[in-house]
Amino acid sequence: MTMRPIRLLGDAVLRTPAEPVTSFDAELHSLVTDLMDTLLGAPGRAGVAATQVGVSARVFVYDADGQVGHVVNPTIELSEELQEGEEGCLSIPELYFPTPRAMSATVQGFDQYGTPLTVSGSGFLARALQHETDHLDGKLYIDTLRGDTRRQALRDIRAAAWSRR
Repeated sequence: MTMRPIRLLGDAVLRTPAEPVTSFDAELHSLVTDLMDTLLGAPGRAGVAATQVGVSARVFVYDADGQVGHVVNPTIELSEELQEGEEGCLSIPELYFPTPRAMSATVQGFDQYGTPLTVSGSGFLARALQHETDHLDGKLYIDTLRGDTRRQALRDIRAAAWSRR
């Protein structure tokens, strides 16, 4: 089992769009395995994107609403209906803020062998799919926050012990 360390807010890889995967090879299989080990190796994790472990590749893994899997080179379609709910991120540890997201999401991409796949969900699974796809685009959930919630998030981030390293 290889649990890779999670990169924290401030690391440039989190703000850089990931490169599309072009080779469905042993290196990709190893990355997917490491991402899954990192996801499942600690309780309470819903997803991990390759960028969160310092790899610029459009790959993420997820474990939400009883579904566990991975997606390579995802594209996402969102419903117009919105959901409200608290959201957190391994790269912004111990902080959670109300974050609006689409109620439903459908991700299309490939598995680690290059076989096309589609993952659809609503509620928490939709939130996880959006969150992880955003990571691959160089976005963090705090980027979606507005008004007082955003101001509070930025204050809490500045005050967090991990942000002063």
